[in-house]
Amino acid sequence: MDGGKDEWAEEPEDLGRLFLERANRGDVEGIVALYEPDAVLATPDGRTGTGHPAIRQFYERLLEIRPSFTGEVRPALCVGNVALTSTRFATGATAEVARRQLDNSWLWAIDQPDVLR
Repeated sequence: MDGGKDEWAEEPEDLGRLFLERANRGDVEGIVALYEPDAVLATPDGRTGTGHPAIRQFYERLLEIRPSFTGEVRPALCVGNVALTSTRFATGATAEVARRQLDNSWLWAIDQPDVLR
């Protein structure tokens, strides 16, 4: 698994759980490892960032103030090797597209961190 992380997403819902754990630890590299190398992430200003460098930069800024994340990982909707994942937070919800990788792990390909704004 990318980033040298020993735990990987065996199921699509694992991505949300691993994100919460890693974000609360301030583990930027662990979060980046949850994404495909060319994944697309929407940013709060309406732009998109593509690839690990842009995703890393976004999370470095976000986690700089050490926020606390709590959320309810929702059951994924799957069809073949693609899944729609989401996490509900007190103030919003996320929506992501995950894909099964050749090693049978799951990684996010598209991430909309706040679908309610």
